[in-house]
Amino acid sequence: MCFCGEGTKYPNRPVPEGCGFKINLPSKPNAFKLADWTKADFDNIFTTNGSKFGWCNIDPKEAYAGKVKFKEECDCKYDGLGGRFCEIPTTCSCLNQCSGHGHCRGGFCACDKSWYGVDCSIPSVLSPIGEWPKWLQPATLDVPVEAPITSDLVNIKAEVKKKRPLIYVYDLPPEFNSHLLEGRHYRYQCVNRLYNDQNTTIWTDQPYGAQMALYESILASSYRTLNGEEADYFYVPVLDSCIIIRAYETPQGMREHSPSRSYLTLDIYKKAYDHIIEHYPYWNRSSGRDHIWFFSWDEGACYAPKEIWNSMMLVHWGNTNSKHNHSTTAYWPDSWDHIPFDKRGNHTCFDPEKDLVLPAWKVRHPGTLKSKLWARPLIERTKLFYFNGNLGSAYTNGRPESTYSMGIRQKLAEEFGSTPNKQGKLGKQYNKNVTVISERSSNYHDELASSIFCGVLPGDGWSPRLEDSILEGCIPVIIQDGIFLPYENVIDYKSFAVRIKEEEIQQLVQILQGFNQTQIEFMLSNVRNIWQRFLYRDAILLEADRQKRLFGRANDWGIEFSKLVGDDVFSTFIQVLHYKLHNDPWRRHLRSRRKNFGLPKACLRSMA
Repeated sequence: MCFCGEGTKYPNRPVPEGCGFKINLPSKPNAFKLADWTKADFDNIFTTNGSKFGWCNIDPKEAYAGKVKFKEECDCKYDGLGGRFCEIPTTCSCLNQCSGHGHCRGGFCACDKSWYGVDCSIPSVLSPIGEWPKWLQPATLDVPVEAPITSDLVNIKAEVKKKRPLIYVYDLPPEFNSHLLEGRHYRYQCVNRLYNDQNTTIWTDQPYGAQMALYESILASSYRTLNGEEADYFYVPVLDSCIIIRAYETPQGMREHSPSRSYLTLDIYKKAYDHIIEHYPYWNRSSGRDHIWFFSWDEGACYAPKEIWNSMMLVHWGNTNSKHNHSTTAYWPDSWDHIPFDKRGNHTCFDPEKDLVLPAWKVRHPGTLKSKLWARPLIERTKLFYFNGNLGSAYTNGRPESTYSMGIRQKLAEEFGSTPNKQGKLGKQYNKNVTVISERSSNYHDELASSIFCGVLPGDGWSPRLEDSILEGCIPVIIQDGIFLPYENVIDYKSFAVRIKEEEIQQLVQILQGFNQTQIEFMLSNVRNIWQRFLYRDAILLEADRQKRLFGRANDWGIEFSKLVGDDVFSTFIQVLHYKLHNDPWRRHLRSRRKNFGLPKACLRSMA
């Protein structure tokens, strides 16, 4: 990151990349302006001439009053500073905000004395035991002495505070996580929250924020252990959502003939693997099968290095390669087709036997929760089908690549487009009861909640349309062959969703009209039963507790989310791990010593 430095009026003011270099105007309409990394723009940084003041010498009061002009690419993009001219110090975004035991420095936790770890949650012997996190407190099992173990166990009151599965989180060097947060080039990227000038929480709409949310939940969870010998799973925290964005937006990053950002990300994961192989003894006991990696970007784990493929992959893109057996993105830096087999191997993108698709990050406004759009009854859902999103080159501002969305959105629009395309044409089967539009509606969430069925189609890889549908109580209509959606390999999708083959798009209306009212009511009811599994409520409540300690009162969003009682994303994740702990066949052959589950033997079912 660059700052104005000595000799300027505001030496600590950040200088974003586009501010410090010459800007090339777009070569065609609707294209982006690009920074020319070979030509520094000193005039607009340091100048004090009367017509345009340099960014490093602009007085905020004069600028706000409109008395001076400055380069529009100069902005306060970095975390930890607010105001148009970075004149207001704010709280930065760090993992668990350093657990109250450290200083957040733009994404990296500088821990207080006697505290350690990526989020300063690990105490030393000098830390008061009363301040230790709950997950580190000794586990206890309270079974009355007089209770006969061989008798009926139903009425025995037993409390186990340390529950399986136990997850060991690798304390990787900061280059794999916190330095990536610290080095992000725009504050909103790869995080799920920011802080305003009053240091209150602002939730982002970054779907990639799921990676940070899950990481925080694991770090603060009672399922975490510092003892790798007793661990059931090992979480490897590599923040690829930050890696890929960083690779794209820096001068040393992406160029047309340099390695793609998927290739660069593969290399980072390989380095993480090399690190844990060299410094920890846990990988070889299961050949990595008990390890967990999160690939959050659009192509999921397609570009995972071959060395780690035995592990469990958490992704948003569950492409089994059964139909789409190549890179599905239309954006060349994300393509993995060119990665050689000696790096990637020849694995699929997603293996439903071992991997899991997690929902993207979505947060709901307190007003939305109060309105309970997900509970809107069938009688108030007046639209048969709804889809709102980029529909490709036939529409204004549409993606120009024919491979975008693997051509699926384009086929849907060609048949059922509700607004005129560039040629002024509607879809071939235009139907007033079907909405397929390209420009984002200002009433998007209400329109989802006013529809019976909602389209779930890919974008550049995954798109969070399933989450949008479920969170507004709409029955998802999935049109992407061979692609698993969140939890699809662990819950019954037929009970709340509809799958239509890509070749059946022309029959969309006939298929949906074939469901009778009883079937529709059944699916709507099941959507209402599972919608909370698509919310990262645990991470939100962790933040609510931090804000309450800071300000002495609960936020509106904290109050509303605390009223929810169903299983959320993290609960579902833990349930899946618990199931796999007792059902993955390879675990039965582990040579590791028998673990103490903290329960009387009579409570345990044999896994033999």
